Amino acid sequence: MKRSRALERIHASKTPFDVVVIGGGASGLGAAVDAASRGHSVALFEQDDFAKGTSSRSTKLVHGGVRYLQQGNISLVLEALRERGRLAKNAPHLVRSQAFVIPNYSWWQGPFYGIGMKVYDQLAGKLGLSPSRHLSKEATIEKIPTIETEKLVGGVIYHDGQFDDARLAVNLAQTADELGANMVNYAKCTGLVKENDSVSGVKIHDLESGQEFTVAAKSVINATGVFVDGIRQMDDPKASKIIAVSQGIHIVLPKSFLPGNAAIMIPKTADGRVLFAVPWRDHVVVGTTDTPLEGHSVEPRALEEERDFVMTHACKYLTKDPTPDDVLSVFAGLRPLVKSGDGSDTAALSRDHSILISGSGLITLTGGKWTTYRKMAEDVIDQAETLAGLDHKRCQTEDLQVHGWTKTEPKQFNLAPYGADSIRIEELIEGDPTLAEPLHPDLVTQKAEVIWHAREEMARTVEDVLARRTRNLLLNAAASIEAAPEVARLLAQELGRNEAWQKDQVAAYQTLAKGYVFTNPSSTARK
Repeated sequence: MKRSRALERIHASKTPFDVVVIGGGASGLGAAVDAASRGHSVALFEQDDFAKGTSSRSTKLVHGGVRYLQQGNISLVLEALRERGRLAKNAPHLVRSQAFVIPNYSWWQGPFYGIGMKVYDQLAGKLGLSPSRHLSKEATIEKIPTIETEKLVGGVIYHDGQFDDARLAVNLAQTADELGANMVNYAKCTGLVKENDSVSGVKIHDLESGQEFTVAAKSVINATGVFVDGIRQMDDPKASKIIAVSQGIHIVLPKSFLPGNAAIMIPKTADGRVLFAVPWRDHVVVGTTDTPLEGHSVEPRALEEERDFVMTHACKYLTKDPTPDDVLSVFAGLRPLVKSGDGSDTAALSRDHSILISGSGLITLTGGKWTTYRKMAEDVIDQAETLAGLDHKRCQTEDLQVHGWTKTEPKQFNLAPYGADSIRIEELIEGDPTLAEPLHPDLVTQKAEVIWHAREEMARTVEDVLARRTRNLLLNAAASIEAAPEVARLLAQELGRNEAWQKDQVAAYQTLAKGYVFTNPSSTARK
């Protein structure tokens, strides 16, 4: 996947693209894959990096949504469970089954949650992962050695899916590229082109070269997450805002806080949300919150009350109470929820996706969640075909293997998320053994991975590498800050950048990453 090649093809095109997608998160990437797999011509533009926003900041779960079951939204749960099963088949290198334990602290919780999880199992049908069952107090402690035991009476175990969100985003971009789509990051949509009051293209500013150009399109899909209202108002300045922004945060702890293989799920916290403590990448992710926000930004930050909330609940359910010094990273993400009523209670808003078509033909895809990205894409491309008068072609993605597909586990733990590409990274190391060296003593990432990111995954910045191609910003923010100079040096070699660029990159990354350090930003890296 080469950025320069995609731009060359876009500039050389003599006819309008069938589909132009604005936004390179889960929904936009899914739309590009779906359209390209049907044989349509596609161009996608992302103003930052793929999955820079919400799509790299999830709880790392592919799930039906236990909370939606409690709300009675059976249709959403059914759809999500079907999509969970499909994603597990189509990207087995990134999606795996994860056991979850619901600890019971009252006698009635066992049968109450047990019946609920049996319904969850039945809804999954043939795409289920493993049946739920009751656990005794002793079995619950065996599964979760660090669970709070005071008043514990037992538990319920069930299975859901776990994945790496940013890695899936990169692999979807590669999949779309291989299907003929033109994928471009760091290219901002600055306006819409219209003919006879109908949207006929987009205006693009290449943030790397500074070049501005227009791209003709038969259909334009606005898939910009929390920023969809901005694009809608480019189309119609009087368009009302449809998005209610909700922030969710997570903290990352060392594996010692949850040493087993099972995760903890608390069905209802003080703010009405489900709370998870999930093993991930040999660490533990704890979250999330649901905080309504008035505004939004590209780089959201956890609020003090959110950090306190998650820490308090972690202490409540774990015998080993985490302190601020134990937190390796804290990250925040924004949910684009379609407004309902006054939109003040975002926890009550559905995660169903919505497709809106303006009078000029701009298609907006919003809402939804990672688990249902494929179905969202299918629905929006069906609409685009009808609106643009394209030949209707059957959706191809139900069984489409995502780039990197393999069921073979790589020899090295750090290469597992690359799937089939791990072999080519190992070949880089065979050619230059120095590339086997880690970026930092407290990080498992090898130098060869950075070379791969630049050559094959369209990584353009130090942040691209440390935040999304690897997940080091989330796994150990302080260590990633110390690794930044070496990443800048390796990228500069591959991208042909000078020393001044390296210094700017390191400074920019260090400023960003300090916002992920829970305690004093000058604290040293920890395992």
